[in-house]
Amino acid sequence: MTAPALAMEAAAQMTQKTFKLTDPESGRSSALPVRSGTIGPAALDIATLYKDLDVFTYDPGFGMTAATESGITYIDGDAGVLLYRGYPIEQLAEKSSFMEVAYLLLMGELPTAKQLQEFTCNIRYHTMINEWLLRFFNGFHANAHPMAMVSGVVASMSAFYHDSMDIHNPRHREIFSHRIIAKLPTIAAAAHKHSLGQPFIYPRNDLDYAANVLNMLFAVPCEPYQLDPVACEALDLLFVLHADHEQNASTSTVRLAGSTGANPYAAISAGVSALWGPAHGGANEAVLSMLEQIGTVDNIPKYLAMAKDKSSHFRLMGFGHRVYKNFDPRAKIIREMSHKVLAALGRSDNPLLELAQRLEEIALKDEYFLSRKLYPNVDFYSGIIYSAIGIPRSMFTVMFAIARTVGWVAHWQEMISDPGMRIGRPRQLYIGATRRDYVDIGRRA
Repeated sequence: MTAPALAMEAAAQMTQKTFKLTDPESGRSSALPVRSGTIGPAALDIATLYKDLDVFTYDPGFGMTAATESGITYIDGDAGVLLYRGYPIEQLAEKSSFMEVAYLLLMGELPTAKQLQEFTCNIRYHTMINEWLLRFFNGFHANAHPMAMVSGVVASMSAFYHDSMDIHNPRHREIFSHRIIAKLPTIAAAAHKHSLGQPFIYPRNDLDYAANVLNMLFAVPCEPYQLDPVACEALDLLFVLHADHEQNASTSTVRLAGSTGANPYAAISAGVSALWGPAHGGANEAVLSMLEQIGTVDNIPKYLAMAKDKSSHFRLMGFGHRVYKNFDPRAKIIREMSHKVLAALGRSDNPLLELAQRLEEIALKDEYFLSRKLYPNVDFYSGIIYSAIGIPRSMFTVMFAIARTVGWVAHWQEMISDPGMRIGRPRQLYIGATRRDYVDIGRRA
């Protein structure tokens, strides 16, 4: 039987919530229940498909496959909607903070004032890392990419905290969650300082999360560092916007690694590595490189023509999204913050921002991009904000990892707590050689 020979019989779908898939050659069939969530598209349960019809489904990139149930984040790409635990990202960006959003993602509900204070204190007093772990950075070359260092050091944390890594122990899971969220900024800042050849800066318990990150990145022992409140506000907002994004590549990687029963630090390290890709966490860095390549406003028409030319290798970075087929709701929020940051820091004449604005204006009047729904996404402006507050380009993806760790941990906890958890094991459509016999080397042509 071949896949094209299968016929879908869905007459009873609406009443019985079941599809019937029939092989017209053998007459065998499979009943595929329709599973509905609380919001969004339903999903066909294909668990018995192979048993019933000896076929798999084929979905490269898993773009149409629901690999899990989750109650954490919801995206409606057509409508441009992003919800954390049901709360619109616009409301959280305006009224909340990263620590409150972290609690929400981990616990499922917004905290009371007392709960938020206790959670914030737990994170604040876990920010230091073991001195022996800090010395690991001395083993990295000075020009090592910060993401390489962060990925390696996070994986090494399992050698220091093995006394509380029982993934089936709720208390151990809680301790891990607080440790990784608290310590990742310290690890990230240490990677940055190592790249510069500067002394490591220890965390301060009197600073909030975003301010602590900036202080560890930019302070030096020889003089006091003055924190800019607008920079702190902008970074906290970026962390909120990047905290989670449903079953993206890095989150799926964390789930897949965690499904084996691997220790949680190994799972998070795998997520860091997946995030490193330029098509994922490195996209905002690619936007700045693209703007520098375009150079001036006068060059925009030439580069837009190149973006439309299939034979050209030029890509319009920061436009379009795998999920959103409308405006990325995060892009609208971050665009306003980019203006605020540049104005407050005296960089309102930033040529890259001017170029980005003109590129957005021209592209959004072009039928080619409108018809393909290639709207600006969150990466289009985030790199400009990072650059404006002094964060080097090599650290952009690291900053993303700091924020996304909260989402990774929430998904890992949700998966480990599921009594029906199974090891992830995607299948394949094999297109290699059929069975053949070994030929002795002397007889090979």
